[in-house]
Amino acid sequence: MKLQFYIRFHTRYGQSLWITGNADELGNNDQGQLQPMQYLNNDYWSCTINIKRKEFPKKLNYKYVLKNEDDELLAEWGDDRVIKEINSRIDEITLVDTWNHAGEYENAFYSAPFKEVLLKSNNTRTKKTGSEEKATHVFKAKAPLLKKNEVLCLLGGGVSLNDWDTNQPILMYKDDNWWVAEINLEKSDFPVAYKYGVYNTKTESFLHYEGENNRLVYSDVEDSKLTIIHDGFAQLPNNTWKGAGLAIPVFSLRSKKGFGVGEFNDIELLVDWAKKTSLKLIQLLPVNDTIANHNWLDSYPYAAISAFALHPIFINLSTVAGKENASKIEIYENKQTELNELSVVDYEQVVNYKLTVLKELYDLLGDDCFEESDYKSFFQENKHWLKPYAVFCYLRDKYKTIRSDEWESHNIYNKKEADELFNQEFRSGGIGFYCFVQYQLHKQLKAAADYAHKKGVVLKGDIPIGIYRYGCDAWVAPELYNMCWQAGAPPDDFTAVGQNWGFPTYNWKKMQEDGFSWWKLRFTQMSNYFDAFRIDHILGFFRIWSIPAHAVQGIMGRFVPCLPVHINEFGEKGIWMDHQRFCRPFINNAILEEVFGDLAEQVKKEFLETNRFGGYDLKPGFDTQAQIESYFTEQKDSPDNDKIISGLFDLISNVILFEEENSNGEHFHFRIAMEKTLSFKYLPQDEQEKLKALYVDYFYHRQDDFWFKEAMHKLPQLKAATNMLVCGEDLGMVPHCVPEVMQQLGLLSLEIQRMPKDPKKEFFHPNDAPYLSVITPSTHDMSTVRGWWEENRERTQSFYNHILGQWGDAPQFCESWVSRAIILQHLYSPAMWSIFQLQDIFGMSDNLRRENPAEERINNPANPKNYWQYRMHITLEELIKQKEFNEELKGYVENSGRA
Repeated sequence: MKLQFYIRFHTRYGQSLWITGNADELGNNDQGQLQPMQYLNNDYWSCTINIKRKEFPKKLNYKYVLKNEDDELLAEWGDDRVIKEINSRIDEITLVDTWNHAGEYENAFYSAPFKEVLLKSNNTRTKKTGSEEKATHVFKAKAPLLKKNEVLCLLGGGVSLNDWDTNQPILMYKDDNWWVAEINLEKSDFPVAYKYGVYNTKTESFLHYEGENNRLVYSDVEDSKLTIIHDGFAQLPNNTWKGAGLAIPVFSLRSKKGFGVGEFNDIELLVDWAKKTSLKLIQLLPVNDTIANHNWLDSYPYAAISAFALHPIFINLSTVAGKENASKIEIYENKQTELNELSVVDYEQVVNYKLTVLKELYDLLGDDCFEESDYKSFFQENKHWLKPYAVFCYLRDKYKTIRSDEWESHNIYNKKEADELFNQEFRSGGIGFYCFVQYQLHKQLKAAADYAHKKGVVLKGDIPIGIYRYGCDAWVAPELYNMCWQAGAPPDDFTAVGQNWGFPTYNWKKMQEDGFSWWKLRFTQMSNYFDAFRIDHILGFFRIWSIPAHAVQGIMGRFVPCLPVHINEFGEKGIWMDHQRFCRPFINNAILEEVFGDLAEQVKKEFLETNRFGGYDLKPGFDTQAQIESYFTEQKDSPDNDKIISGLFDLISNVILFEEENSNGEHFHFRIAMEKTLSFKYLPQDEQEKLKALYVDYFYHRQDDFWFKEAMHKLPQLKAATNMLVCGEDLGMVPHCVPEVMQQLGLLSLEIQRMPKDPKKEFFHPNDAPYLSVITPSTHDMSTVRGWWEENRERTQSFYNHILGQWGDAPQFCESWVSRAIILQHLYSPAMWSIFQLQDIFGMSDNLRRENPAEERINNPANPKNYWQYRMHITLEELIKQKEFNEELKGYVENSGRA
């Protein structure tokens, strides 16, 4: 059988198009065996292949791939080009296709939340015409935003297409994502003009044509030939769907029967409230196990010890126990009441009590659980991570430390040995306990997700950018991570010395060797429960702020990967490359007086030594921030010591350049915020100007194309690995290439009013939001609207006058009408999603808002040891009963077109 492919695509010089599919002649979807296409003209590329009929697949899937000037490959989006059930009279198929650009708005509506939940009820079915046996042409198009009772129809010139008669349009039928019409055009004169339209099957009326010019089909009719036309998306409005949602961590939920913390079961109550208020999405923080130290430091949800395991803190004990073992829970009733009345989460007590009860329930229910067919299915689907995780937890608890390098055995992961230990200690040693708990957690979160779907609500999860340095993932596959680096963020308005998250960075080259299988498994696991997810710090897929292991502060980091400055560039710019002056901390008496004041002499004596350049160097043993930190952990706490620590950290970071490791003194990276260093201050004016010019080029010009390619090596494959809707947290020091990549891939951006991406603007206005975006007035990493209102009077006043458009002085405190005005601004923005922290929603009500806005904040990134313990101050049951407020919120959502 002859297949003739034509693809509409305008290429640049140096680009080429290729085709792949599930047949030998199409390379069996192997990117190493792509079939080349031939350039036909400015609009079309073509390719001809022959497949023996007996070897023709029942379903032939194919797609097109663009190879750019650098031989990099970019496949079109989707996997729904299918040829199937070909009539025996056909021995030649002509396929006329339209490239499916991932950034097309409509592609978002074929992701899981829309296809499975939000748009599912809109599907209207029509029957086939019955003329497919004699069809010469098959027309296919997509139209995801049709309303209930609306179908796509086909109209055109000539008798076969009913001569544009809107009273007799050809109704198309639905085949997976496509609307299809099979037509016999034997009596038509080519080219045939046609167009898609929208028809209402309930009123039996034609509604309207698609936009733009008429389409044309040129392929003529032959007895044994079939022409299939994939027209892509019908030209219909594609940015009309908008939704609203709320964001809150699971641990922050409060219910009457809670155990001092939110639980997966509580999500169902939250869904009930969302349904009452017409909110369609619930966004959660990561829900993975973080039990590393068995203390409150484990409250940090982004330091998961497993990228797959769920956190036991979210389990509902009564559900596990069931009615037969309810007495096992009742003995903790007083403690449960005590913990549940607390205004915040007491992480340590909650975890300890829950684990105690779970171990009792495991002893009672474990054997029966492992015999259940559902458990066996769960185990088979998840054993790739569940077995090593269970062994890891067993060893962590046995040796009383998360640090595998301190274990007496199994400190280096060996699959065979770990599997043997898993089998040996499964029941007798208690390894089965961790499997039991994960299964119970899985059932409860899955039940909550299923309940949400039934109510028309979708769940959005969160993928942390890093993994815990001493967690199970690093133990199992340390080669996938750069353990000598720490991920973080450069300085910003909130943290002057940057952030150090402590996570190892990803070894992307190693991950790419097996097609990013770890990421794909992670997405598969997440899709069991979530319909969408937020990529935490998506900028890390372009480049990650990497801090050497010997540093403490984020300011000591640099972007990796990054094109360095070559030593010759300094000479070319008229700069004498003085390694000592630029790469070593610059310390003189004036700087010591400025940094340490009356402690300068003590610092000189204890920590410094003179050098031959007339200044000082840090003594060996005190020349890294890690060494300083380690030394002072053994000293008494005092204000003087705090000042010395801070000052020594400043001295160590008082450099202009970092030399790249193993570059033999040839490659260098600028220290971020170089111009703010005291070292820079003491340079001659002309040298400052020359360094500034090179600094600006290094950070803002030379990297952009490089980082674009880095992201395109990773993100297209990762996005293609899941059908969840993908949103990126693209905040911070954003490279110029980031918006282009996100637009190309159809990734939703994050827009925050007080963090504009345009450096020329003080605030971002919701009216300027792109359609493919999530807009929100605040996130868990910042103060709520009410808290922010009181932080900076000058900024608040500017916001009040220029963004809210109000005259006069701004209120001293964020009054409820101000919160309401901000919420409404966001609801009426053009963004696909408006998502609000629950605290900001409460801010609209004088009755529901918390008295002290400072108590609403979830995290402060400036504090590396923040205690994540915020809880709702009213129960979900009480919130559901707030009829007047709920009706008010529902009205706002519905009137803004987001219901």
